[in-house]
Amino acid sequence: MSADTPRRIVLLRHAKAEWSDSSDHERPLAGRGRKDAPVAGRWLAGAGITPDLTLCSTSVRTRETWKLAVHELPQRPKTVYEERIYEASLGELIALLNETSDEVNDLMLVGHNPGVHALADALSGEAEGDLLPRMNRSGFPTASVAVLTFNGSWKSVEHGVGRLVAYWTPHD
Repeated sequence: MSADTPRRIVLLRHAKAEWSDSSDHERPLAGRGRKDAPVAGRWLAGAGITPDLTLCSTSVRTRETWKLAVHELPQRPKTVYEERIYEASLGELIALLNETSDEVNDLMLVGHNPGVHALADALSGEAEGDLLPRMNRSGFPTASVAVLTFNGSWKSVEHGVGRLVAYWTPHD
C-alpha cells in the first residue's frame, strides 16, 4: 500500500449506560442506550460505513453498544475486543491506532469519553463546515459517531493528520 492510501477512522462512543453499584467496567446499557445503539448502526449503514476492522473496549456497555449497532450494518466486520481502550489516554489510543495493519482501510473504534472525544479532536487537523466546533460544543454524547479521513499508513497517525468529515449524535 502506498503512503497516500485513503483511510477512514470511525469513532463510536458507547450508548447510555446504567449507573450501578457494580464496577464501572461492568455497567450495562440503560433503556435509552439500547434504543440509541441500533440507531447509530443505521446511521453508519446509511452513510455507507462498513469498517474492515472494529476495535471495541471490553467493558459491558461498549460490547452491548457494538452488538446492537453491528446488526444494522450490511456486513459484520472483524471485531477485536481490546482491553487497552478502557480508560485509555489520548496517547494510548493513538498508539493503538498506530499498531493497525495497513491492510485495514476503514477502522472503527468503540470506546469511552473522554478518550474518544479527545481522539476525534486531536486528529482533526481539518474539518468540513462547522463539524469540529459542533462536536466540541456537544461534548461527544453517548452513541455519537465521528468519521475522520487521512492518507497514509496507520503508523503515521498523529495529532492533526485527519479531516473530520462527519459527526452524528442520536439526539440532534
